[in-house]
Amino acid sequence: MEITDLLVKNAMIMDMQATDKLGAIDEMVDKLYETGRITDKVLFKEGILNREAQTSTGLGDGVAMPHAKNEAVKEATILFAKSNKGVDYEALDGQPVYLFFMIAAPAGANDTHLAALASLSKYLMQDGFIAKVRETKTPDDVIALFSSEEKEENKEEAKIESTVKDTGKFVVAVTACTTGIAHTYMAEEALKKKAAEMGVGIKVETNGASGVGNKLTAEDIAKADGVIVAADKAVEMDRFDGKHLISRPVKDGIREPENLITMATDDSLPIYHGSGDASGTGESDEKLSLGKAFYKHLMSGVSAMLPFTIGGGIAIAIAFLIDNAMGVPTDQLANLGSYNELASMFKNIGGAAFGFMLPVLAGYIAYSIAEKPGLVAGFVAGAMASNGLALGKVPFAKGGDATLNLAGVPSGFLGALVGGFLAGGVIILLKKLLAGLPRSLDGLKSILLYPVFGVIITGFLMLLVNIPMSGINEGLNNFLSSLSGSSAILMGALVGGMMAVDMGGPVNKAAYVFGTGTLAATVTSGGSEVMAAVMAGGMVPPLAVFVATLLFKDKFTKEERESGLTNIVMGLSFITEGAIPFGAADPTRAIPSFVAGSALAGALVGLSGIKLMAPHGGIFVIALTSNPFLYLLYVAIGAVVGGILFGFLRKSK
Repeated sequence: MEITDLLVKNAMIMDMQATDKLGAIDEMVDKLYETGRITDKVLFKEGILNREAQTSTGLGDGVAMPHAKNEAVKEATILFAKSNKGVDYEALDGQPVYLFFMIAAPAGANDTHLAALASLSKYLMQDGFIAKVRETKTPDDVIALFSSEEKEENKEEAKIESTVKDTGKFVVAVTACTTGIAHTYMAEEALKKKAAEMGVGIKVETNGASGVGNKLTAEDIAKADGVIVAADKAVEMDRFDGKHLISRPVKDGIREPENLITMATDDSLPIYHGSGDASGTGESDEKLSLGKAFYKHLMSGVSAMLPFTIGGGIAIAIAFLIDNAMGVPTDQLANLGSYNELASMFKNIGGAAFGFMLPVLAGYIAYSIAEKPGLVAGFVAGAMASNGLALGKVPFAKGGDATLNLAGVPSGFLGALVGGFLAGGVIILLKKLLAGLPRSLDGLKSILLYPVFGVIITGFLMLLVNIPMSGINEGLNNFLSSLSGSSAILMGALVGGMMAVDMGGPVNKAAYVFGTGTLAATVTSGGSEVMAAVMAGGMVPPLAVFVATLLFKDKFTKEERESGLTNIVMGLSFITEGAIPFGAADPTRAIPSFVAGSALAGALVGLSGIKLMAPHGGIFVIALTSNPFLYLLYVAIGAVVGGILFGFLRKSK
């Protein structure tokens, strides 16, 4: 399938009227809907906006390639649009966008479709091609231009291959972006084109939406003078052990191919080791701010921890429900959750899963920082935080003043969080200290030196860290347990409102992580009020969308009203992201409305002291709240208030 098979003449816009990003997206989505290429404007636009939230698809040089792949697409299409005035599209180079290629791929798009999309990315990197596209006047001109380019493609490939054979240098590269449709292949094309100009042989592996393309073989890697990894997601790295390697974000593969190739062929470039040591290569993390790097590593740990938290927490909660249903004598209430044999089984299973929660959190934070060598040190740090191992005041030696106590107070979630970063830092330091060892000892470093020294150093540091962290953790738990009246209302309003600020972004995740962190100390005593407020706040925005589209029908299109119905399911399932398309399309009115409703729901939950024993599930775990009826009522009140505010503030269509 060629590009011309996906370009549709009656789905082209040769004089776009929109002047801003959202207007341009709306105009293109409307065109796709009018021409029957998509069946649901709201669903498709949601996919487009979700992709834009990751990184702008305004690629620079006046070109944007917004794209989405979902069930709304009836037939794979590339919509071409041209703006004569220019659109403020928040492009990567800060300049207006004049040419748009909106890619609509069906949910089941096969490799042929994706290959055609990759070809489009390649054409846009060719010298003079963008200028030719801007000169087109009619849809026929556009089709003719791409037809001509497709005929020349094989000739260009042969030219590049010829250049490769004459070169004395050879590099291999891997490109990958988060969605695997556009940037992956644009980086591939930019690297291949620049390598041909520089007389450097190159083979580029793409990690795209259709899987791995042009996979590098062991022979390719062995003969390469250097390796380029231009990726925004994890790729297989151990195969590059012993090679000169440069690792950068995928956008650098597009914008700085000559610099990357020059560095990759420089013998002074540090050698990569399978343990993950590529210091000095300019890795992506080095370009992140401290806050963004912290967030990235924290979320790596949290995402690995959550399945243990959810599975274990719900299993323990079921144990309480079983005992409540089967009955427990008054004098045995202290054993609630484990009194009856069946309940005890559930509690033991849940406790086993919960036991991994903190080690996994710390382990995968350390893994994100230092890769595989960080895992063991991170797991040890998390286990010590969970068990509360710390220096204390029991005689350590006869007649001596030194004291040691290995039965401290657990430092919990906060201790594991600190321990994960500590373990990762220890391994990074060890890598630098041991970098001067002979190459013959590389295998020994990974299997012996990093684990032994990493565990011992991290362990002793955790003995010290656990002292203040256990105090902070115990104080926080006591504070949360004592919340009542106005303080509980304030806490509920704060975390509930945070869930609606960015609906799945960093602020939302911060509140959620805080809520889940309180579960470890409260799940066996009835659950966490903070977690209850967090989930209530997260359920409100999608439900508020439904309320607004129901009560203010004249202010929403038919497609938006239909999307409002789907938000019922999302809201009840605690999927806050369902409200993102409405928040992104009208942020100044939608987000304050959602925050108000979520904060109100959280405050009411705090006022009533409602507890929750599960970290996720929405209505499906409603029985695990201490007062299901009131909880649902408070969520409904927040949704109604948020929905009315949103509908009242929104402008009529």
